[in-house]
Amino acid sequence: MNDHDHRLDALAARIGECTACPRLVAARRDVAGEDYWARPVPGFGDPRARVHVLGLATAPHGGNRYGRAFTGNRSADTLVAALHRTGFANQARSDHAGDGLRLAGAWMASAVRCPPPQHRPTRAERDTCLRWLTEEVAALPDLRVIVCLGRTAWEAACDWAGLRPRPAFGHGAVRETKSLTLLGCYHPSPQNTQSGRLTPAMLDDVLRRARHLAARGLPLDHEESA
Repeated sequence: MNDHDHRLDALAARIGECTACPRLVAARRDVAGEDYWARPVPGFGDPRARVHVLGLATAPHGGNRYGRAFTGNRSADTLVAALHRTGFANQARSDHAGDGLRLAGAWMASAVRCPPPQHRPTRAERDTCLRWLTEEVAALPDLRVIVCLGRTAWEAACDWAGLRPRPAFGHGAVRETKSLTLLGCYHPSPQNTQSGRLTPAMLDDVLRRARHLAARGLPLDHEESA
């Protein structure tokens, strides 16, 4: 294990101990069963990731149950299947923390690491939790692109990056910051996928574009092997 792995492990431990938002502490426990993680959920993926996939908040019966981002619900099924199709994941399912899922070149997390009531964190809760995104980005030295799943994740990332005025969200929207590229994508929720607003091809295209954007400035052979 190298220094980056140790740094990410230490960060995950600190995230899991966070009690900064009393309403979210209560919410994650209120929905929990006996075998639930019921703590803030750290990010998951490849320490050498160049692409970060950012959701809005932990799912009450997904990440809050299993302790891993994008695990155990239908949004996770859609996202991880696309990560597999585009070469970022070794398998197409994300069922539980011990299911063997590994990511290559990608990291996934949420802007809010606990499940907020009605899936709506307050602005103060969101901003408090963004400190973990700051530390996560600092601990991922190869990171180049953040894929923002949905308008609220996009707004969180734009505010975190200090973009003023905040650029409009759109599927496929791109905004450069001083060090990273933000890439918008419709959220892979059942509402979006069942209505056809987000198709598998559209999600795959965004992830492939993220890979391309992350490889800019790298040697050609490095880009082709990404």
